[in-house]
Amino acid sequence: MIIAGSLVIICGMLLLGVSVYVAFGAVLLFLAAMGGHEVSGYLPSGSTKLRSLVLLAIPLFMIAGTIMERGKIAAPLVSLAELFIGHLKGGLSAATVLACGIFGSISGAANATLTCIGSIMMPHLRRANYPEGQSAALIVCASPLGLLIPPSGNHILYGWVAQQSVLKCFLSTVVPALILITLLIAVNQFMLRKYDDIELLERPQEFGIAFRQKATLAFPALLMPLIILGGIYGGIMTPTEAAGVAVVYAVPVAIYVYRGLTWRTLVEALTDSGVIIGVVMVMIFMVLIVSKFLIFEDIPNIAKDLVYSVSDNPIVILLMVNLVMILIGMLMDDISGLLLSTPILLPIVQGVGMDPIHFAAVLGVNLGMANITPPTAPLLYLGAKITKTPVSSMLLPTLIFIIFAWLPTLALTTFVPEIALWLPELLLG
Repeated sequence: MIIAGSLVIICGMLLLGVSVYVAFGAVLLFLAAMGGHEVSGYLPSGSTKLRSLVLLAIPLFMIAGTIMERGKIAAPLVSLAELFIGHLKGGLSAATVLACGIFGSISGAANATLTCIGSIMMPHLRRANYPEGQSAALIVCASPLGLLIPPSGNHILYGWVAQQSVLKCFLSTVVPALILITLLIAVNQFMLRKYDDIELLERPQEFGIAFRQKATLAFPALLMPLIILGGIYGGIMTPTEAAGVAVVYAVPVAIYVYRGLTWRTLVEALTDSGVIIGVVMVMIFMVLIVSKFLIFEDIPNIAKDLVYSVSDNPIVILLMVNLVMILIGMLMDDISGLLLSTPILLPIVQGVGMDPIHFAAVLGVNLGMANITPPTAPLLYLGAKITKTPVSSMLLPTLIFIIFAWLPTLALTTFVPEIALWLPELLLG
């Protein structure tokens, strides 16, 4: 009764367009009424958890991502990628996917990756006669790489909620991200085979000179993820300290190197970031309290017994868990979906022998795919706005990318644990 009522309230309010934190607030009141508990008794728990030093990394990374997005940092990265493969058929779209991956390692967010790379690359793709709907869909489907390639705010949250190493969570999705990049490029190349009017970029005669020029321009941008990840995995900085360093580094690079920001527009960027951070933290606060209720009412064990009553086959259980995560991700943003699904689904997958770090990768791929999956697909609609492309022309190629790139990546990540665990075990033991 409690599970069904909570799901009905969340799904109904989200489908009506109600804000996520309001929907969770309604669930909170429902749980309080059904459980006979005082809501005020759970408020201190939520506020105490919000004061965690680990969580401070999330707003700091969001600020750094916003500064780099508005500071025109992506343009030299795209130009460098185009230099190597822009002269090949499909090279420009392949460069787009690679740029999403590189910028994702800077921003750590899908929205920022989509906004920045989409606004830069879509005009290039149009001028080169690439199919509009397919190109926009490719950008949308590549943007969740910002959630998979470290540093990722989602993995900070997951490590905090599941009490796992944030560093191992970061590394768990690196190999899945590389698989996804490869499949997206391959599927797109196959779909482009019937287009003969695509214009190719000219390969510079003096390639070495061109490379030095573009690499020099892109070096400050490429240095940022190296500083962040090198500091974290070298044991020099914690993720929170690395996020602070990212902000400090991003400001002079955006203002003085790439000149995409001025001190005046920096204040505007910080103001906009503050608004988004406020919304995110309120949302996290509400979801934390709801999760506390769910745990107090033993909902994770109830859900576990429910799943095992259907089947005790590990493959069937993992398929059901994946389906639930996809549905959750289709209805809400990745942060809310992660906070809601982790305490409920983690005990279930641990029951079939899945390592929590392995589940971090499965969860990351799932929520990334869910955000581009119709009918809700928040990234799809944002991509239509950014690329100025009708959603109707993006639907079919998006579904093709999901079926032939995202789903194989999810299947491999789920059923081949080494894909998620190999790199964390290699580097961190």
